[in-house]
Amino acid sequence: MVRLDDNEISFPDPELYDGHEGLIAFGGDLSVERIWFAYQLGIFPWYNPGEEILWWCPEPRFVLYPDELKVSKSMRKILNKNIFTFTENQNFRGVIKNCQNATRKGQTGTWLSDELMEAFIQLHLYGLAKSIEVWQNDELVGGFYGLQIGNVFCGESMFAKVSNASKAGFIHFVESHKNLELIDCQSHTEHLESLGARMIPKKEFLKILHKNNERR
Repeated sequence: MVRLDDNEISFPDPELYDGHEGLIAFGGDLSVERIWFAYQLGIFPWYNPGEEILWWCPEPRFVLYPDELKVSKSMRKILNKNIFTFTENQNFRGVIKNCQNATRKGQTGTWLSDELMEAFIQLHLYGLAKSIEVWQNDELVGGFYGLQIGNVFCGESMFAKVSNASKAGFIHFVESHKNLELIDCQSHTEHLESLGARMIPKKEFLKILHKNNERR
């Protein structure tokens, strides 16, 4: 594992470096420039608030190819009933704050620190991060946010205040963005696996990501 230089924005090459369980480096800061550079390399920050910043590039990588999206009959019925409405980039701050406050199975507290949340808000203001909002009766009941690099969307976190809200938002997003080549889900969840996400080799993920970096 490599300690990052606070005065230089650089990372070890994740294609050449395999840290323990995907842990590539530690330290550095959460500047917009460093986070954006990290994502272009396939690296993301994930750490406990108050502790050293940790940077990851897992092997294998959990992703979803849009043409492999699975929508159950029951979920399709819910979507057809128009229970929810969807918007994009209309309430980024509300979405990320709800993600920070969401209660998650097997987790105490949150990995999304105030500092990291503010960094992503700045990335959004620069047009680099986006949010997808799910509404019910004019109330924000679900959503998720992430960064987009070319036609690769790097999902960060999602939340749901009512049943099926985040799942509906994810399906709507995938089906309404036909240009997407890949959605990076980072680490395994049963929720996203049920929608068709699966593990692929890190090398395959980085190849797609680098191709989209070149297209920008």
